[in-house]
Amino acid sequence: MFYELLLTLQDANTQWVLLGTILLGIASGVLGSFALLRKQSLIGDAMAHAALPGICLAFLLYGSKSIGWFLIGAALSGLLATYFIQVIINHSRIKEDTAIGLVLSVFFGFGIVLLTKIAQSENGNQSGLDDFIFGQAASLVGNDVRVISGVAIVLLLVTWLLFKELKLFTFDRQFAKGIGLPTGLLNGLLMALIVSAVVIGLQAVGVILMAAMLITPAISARYWTDRLDRMVIVAGAIGALSGMLGTILSSMANRLPTGPVIVLAATVIFLISLIFAPHRGLVSKGLKLYRIRKIVARETVLQTLYDLSEEGSLKNKGLSFSKEELLSRRKMNVHKLETNLNRLQKEGKVCQLDGKWSFTESGASDAYEIVTNHRLFEIYTMYEMKFASLHTSSNDVWNYKEIEGSILRDLEQLMAVHERTPKLGPDDFAFAEFSCEQGSTQNLKRHKKGVRAR
Repeated sequence: MFYELLLTLQDANTQWVLLGTILLGIASGVLGSFALLRKQSLIGDAMAHAALPGICLAFLLYGSKSIGWFLIGAALSGLLATYFIQVIINHSRIKEDTAIGLVLSVFFGFGIVLLTKIAQSENGNQSGLDDFIFGQAASLVGNDVRVISGVAIVLLLVTWLLFKELKLFTFDRQFAKGIGLPTGLLNGLLMALIVSAVVIGLQAVGVILMAAMLITPAISARYWTDRLDRMVIVAGAIGALSGMLGTILSSMANRLPTGPVIVLAATVIFLISLIFAPHRGLVSKGLKLYRIRKIVARETVLQTLYDLSEEGSLKNKGLSFSKEELLSRRKMNVHKLETNLNRLQKEGKVCQLDGKWSFTESGASDAYEIVTNHRLFEIYTMYEMKFASLHTSSNDVWNYKEIEGSILRDLEQLMAVHERTPKLGPDDFAFAEFSCEQGSTQNLKRHKKGVRAR
């Protein structure tokens, strides 16, 4: 296998194709990031399909196959399609995705008509237009790769020089216009860059699959980072890796077209990103959801036991309760309740005596914090407009200890007005652990009566 790989890489034609697809992948990934963030994922597909009539017209005018003229025709046709899309959006009620679909279908239909006419002509068999529709990277020669490399480097250089402007235009077009940036020119330039990336990729990947080369690396990179500067680098790297893997695999296998294999390689990388990305991947989200559910179930049991203890203290009924009483207070899965009670018992937060559960001092302290936090949040949601400027933490987790003093006092006063202030503090459960260890619930009841009497 390794020997076969070395033989493949030593082939001069494979080296040219490999260089071309790597540079194409980098340029496509970088520019696709801007198209994706501007919610113009279909623009690459529209440009690729719109390039077909330009290629056909270039052949009809020149009379024979010429890569240079084909690329010029494709670029002009793509830019014309971009112009029509913008005109439709700006001068009608048609939305962008509809305009893109309309222009795509019209231009591609016109291209198919021209392609049929060329096929029926005397020299139609030497046009080589099928390479642009379905892609045939294996047919790339040194001159083709030099053109792809030159255009790709220019695209990357322009993107690097205007990165700040394109970044601002992508995320906040109105603000960019307000500070004097030529948003119309930037939009036209970005479309021209995307059209150029599409054009140089037509012979390698083809009209049908070129959109995937723009979007797939970009959406894969989006799973790995939240910053645009890192995203374009990651997208370029994924595009390059896809081009390299697709070229090598198609060269080692017989009769496998390079373009589709490149797209399949990019798709595999996307699936890996979708599943295993550290913050946005399905595995990461699943683990995070599992941890959250585990925390919520634990807090629910502590809060339920506290609510019952609070009521029991007011009614002089004691502070230990059976599982049935816990279930009657708050509906939950029996197995989940038993699992969490056992886990809390191992943590030293609750203890069991005669089939009834009660707090230890440590558990009472945790329950008091949880109940106070939840009830203050309830008050906050009732008076949200009054506390509109309140910010608790960077990860949006409500924690009353992070609230500034004056606001916290106002929330506590409102909590008292609504009679939601927790009635039992951590000190009121001081003998709970002692009671469980000694095997007498009466000690705890007598202690509670003494606390209320004092």
